[in-house]
Amino acid sequence: MKKILIVDDEKDIVELVSYNLKKEGFSVDCAYDGGPALEKIKANTYDLVILDLMLPGLQGLEVCRIVRNDPALSGVSIVMLTAKGEEVDKIVGLEMGADDYITKPFSPRELVARIKAVLRRTGAREAALPETGKSDLLKIKGIIIDKEKYTVAVGGEQVKLSAKEFRLLLYLAERPGKIYGREHLLDAVWGDDVFVEPRTVDVHIRRLRAKIEKDPNNPVFVRTMRGVGYFFGV
Repeated sequence: MKKILIVDDEKDIVELVSYNLKKEGFSVDCAYDGGPALEKIKANTYDLVILDLMLPGLQGLEVCRIVRNDPALSGVSIVMLTAKGEEVDKIVGLEMGADDYITKPFSPRELVARIKAVLRRTGAREAALPETGKSDLLKIKGIIIDKEKYTVAVGGEQVKLSAKEFRLLLYLAERPGKIYGREHLLDAVWGDDVFVEPRTVDVHIRRLRAKIEKDPNNPVFVRTMRGVGYFFGV
């Protein structure tokens, strides 16, 4: 049974979301401000956290930042559920590490569907592993990708990637020099998860570059062909 934590200071929202998730068979915990929520996240094994941004005490973005910077919590998916619906807010939320961003007011049925989509994408690391061929190691241009152990090393140093970042890097690295647009990468890496927007590819590329590139503004591994798409440099 998947375990979800709802973090929101509006008790009516918490009760509504909790009711709909429990109806779908999820195990649900609740928190009403950021500090206790973070303590619960660290003390329990949650598959997903539904996180409001405007919380008393520790703000939602700060909770997200702390979770995303803690390797022990790398398996926790985050869905932001907030009244802040401006495009810039969505971009900041996704760049901070959210797996999805949903604005209030919302449809409970859509919320549940999008949570299921996020869990399909990131919930089970084993399911996200690509099939291994004769060799589990891909060595290219100073990067070593272990497809069995799901690890990446750059210049001999281990780099911590999310499941989606790993699959995106692997897809490009296995096809060096070939340029792929956002729509193609959505189909290849995200599959049939219909709620993912093309901008999500750009966000993941930026996060990936921040982790593997010496200078993310002048990448040598994951590069851009302006107006066309992304490719792994050769």
